[in-house]
Amino acid sequence: MKRVMLFLATNLAVILVLGIAANLLGVNRFLTAEGLNLGMLLGFAALIGFGGAFISLLISKPMAKWSTKAQVINDSTDPTHRWIVGTVQRFAEKSGIGMPEVAIFEGAPNAFATGAFKNSALVAVSTGLLQNMNRDEVEAVIGHEIAHVANGDMVTLTLIQGVMNTFVVFLSRVIGYFVDRVILKNERGVGIGYYVTTIVLDIVLGVLAAVVVAWFSRHREYRADAGAASLMGRKQPMINALARLGGLDPGQLPKTVANMGISSRPGGMMALLASHPPIEDRIRALQQG
Repeated sequence: MKRVMLFLATNLAVILVLGIAANLLGVNRFLTAEGLNLGMLLGFAALIGFGGAFISLLISKPMAKWSTKAQVINDSTDPTHRWIVGTVQRFAEKSGIGMPEVAIFEGAPNAFATGAFKNSALVAVSTGLLQNMNRDEVEAVIGHEIAHVANGDMVTLTLIQGVMNTFVVFLSRVIGYFVDRVILKNERGVGIGYYVTTIVLDIVLGVLAAVVVAWFSRHREYRADAGAASLMGRKQPMINALARLGGLDPGQLPKTVANMGISSRPGGMMALLASHPPIEDRIRALQQG
């Protein structure tokens, strides 16, 4: 709940900062003179930027279950399922968070954690992960996902995405209005210059925003790896799990949970937009940490 309050407070802070900056730079006077209401634009930018991100966070758990066809196993009597649930419970208690729902989904070696609140999260592992790793390695992966939950990574990532979205929506429309009225000298409502500029900047600034979000996403993976090592009391199981993942095809998780998976394999320029750092870098960070 604290992070949700932080989410809302940050939303208000971003609107305030944009409003103050617009006034100090004289943008407000220009926009008002040209017939554009800055307050309405700020509200629209926040609604689109934070509203969409917040809704996606709230529905993240049911969407993850639906998209991966994950089966909750908290009450299962299967011995393997009981071991997985017990491992999650042990790490959750050690991390000071509520017991998550635990699920298994069919697929290549991978795992993820999601949910809007750290005390009611979802931790899921794939059948491929269970088939290709020993118990120490699976426990390390579970520890990694519990660390994500304890660190509040789902909310923080959504928060950053919301901030970036708000800036993109606001800046693209202010610049579009400037191009339409000042450069193209349009005096009849909103012209083609506004629409073309807004569309282009939504794409360009959106890509730049995605780079920032991806950078944070990669950073949190290092923290979650270190968190798993701390929960297990030793680094080697997490190092072994990462090494094992490096030799396996992690497959493709649905887009709804792709950022929360344990591994991915970007390459080339796409590395800037990758949600996960290279396996070798993660192993090196653990060894040197």
